[in-house]
Amino acid sequence: MGVTVFESVGSLVSSPWIYALVASSVLLDVFLPVLPSGVLVIAAATAAAAGSGAATGQVPHDVPDILLLTLCATTASVLGDLVAYQLAWRGGARLDRAIARSRRLTRAQERLGAALARGGGLLVVLARFAPAGRSIVSLGAGAAHRRAREFVPWSALAGLAWAAYSVALGYFGGQWLGTTWLATGVSFAALFGAGAGAAYLMRRRPAVAETSSPS
Repeated sequence: MGVTVFESVGSLVSSPWIYALVASSVLLDVFLPVLPSGVLVIAAATAAAAGSGAATGQVPHDVPDILLLTLCATTASVLGDLVAYQLAWRGGARLDRAIARSRRLTRAQERLGAALARGGGLLVVLARFAPAGRSIVSLGAGAAHRRAREFVPWSALAGLAWAAYSVALGYFGGQWLGTTWLATGVSFAALFGAGAGAAYLMRRRPAVAETSSPS
């Protein structure tokens, strides 16, 4: 448990290719939610904590830059959302039938449309943290032909919030617990907890709305 991130994957996280790997993973996980993009961002940020002197012993100089890492993850998140949005927009009748067969996608599409019509996009931000929520919201927005100016700003805010939170977990976890895989595991557990909380809030919001609406 005391093995540092650098001792395990030092050649990877100390290379500029880490940004390309993070960007690719974050961009593609809108289509493949099983990709470990969150783990990768947290691991890179944990390694970045070594550069602050948080690690004991020799401090490596070639560590990821946390600001660049946050920007990279945010940009890739928004681009992935846009690709899914555009594909769903142009999906035609076949995609519409696929969504109609999925109760989860249909419900998400209806709720997203109502949220954006009211001028609020908290659902988009929450969905970025929930498991597979990003995929459902991005595809739902495109399939429903929601206007880009209604969806894109909230997608950008969601991507920034997720990236900043993930990087902060890895970086400060590395400072407090040391740049070990234990710190990465604890940070990922906190990210998973945020996702579970976001999923709970997404389920609760319709119930609250129905209770408060006039009969």
